[in-house]
Amino acid sequence: MPHKGACLCGQTTIELASSHADQIVCHCTDCRRTSGSAFSTNVLAPKKDVTIKGPVKEYSIKAASGNTVTRVFCGNCGSAITHLAAPFGDAQAVQTGNFADFAGVPINTELFVKDRWTGLAPIAGAAQVQGMP
Repeated sequence: MPHKGACLCGQTTIELASSHADQIVCHCTDCRRTSGSAFSTNVLAPKKDVTIKGPVKEYSIKAASGNTVTRVFCGNCGSAITHLAAPFGDAQAVQTGNFADFAGVPINTELFVKDRWTGLAPIAGAAQVQGMP
């Protein structure tokens, strides 16, 4: 099932032509800062299946892994849209908080659990990965 989402102001839209039966939670410092929360929720989607329309800005930073990560934000409201890195290959991480229908999609993996906030319990049934696989 394709997914359609939008940023906070609605000026930047994102469509995923691919289906996603599960999603990933990331607790790394960069994802926390990008989301403004204790973690981010994402799916890895093939780049060819991602369509972004509207104003966007990009910010590239060297992650703790040593890889450059390029984060894409709405150019108006600043909502995080997606991020790209060489280890993702032909895919990109898409922030699922911009899609209403991902609220019902299970989480199967938690990344950077070594950085998880102490008040948050592991998600039952989700793989617990210390860093980036």
